[in-house]
Amino acid sequence: MVVVAELTVVPIEEGGMAAEIASAVEALEAFDVDYETNPAGTVIEAEDATEVFRAVLAAHEAVDSDRVITLLKVDDERAGSEDGAGKVASVERELGRPPRRSGRHA
Repeated sequence: MVVVAELTVVPIEEGGMAAEIASAVEALEAFDVDYETNPAGTVIEAEDATEVFRAVLAAHEAVDSDRVITLLKVDDERAGSEDGAGKVASVERELGRPPRRSGRHA
């Protein structure tokens, strides 16, 4: 079983958010999860949902801000074992090409 989740942590404060978001991402290191940050959030993969939820709670608590909004979307595919890379590869096969990557139209 593979659980794929998308996490977005938004510290509500004046100025930039990068330092607090970095703290949230750094908190993931203490857990048995793989993760990849992107411009809109962080994709997390783990063998079970419990580890994802533990890691997300740590990321949320790592943000030192007066207000924090945390959004989580979880794909808990209990009957399958396809990881995030496999899911992307399935879409690429359907497209007949890789999807566009960020920065291409910048």
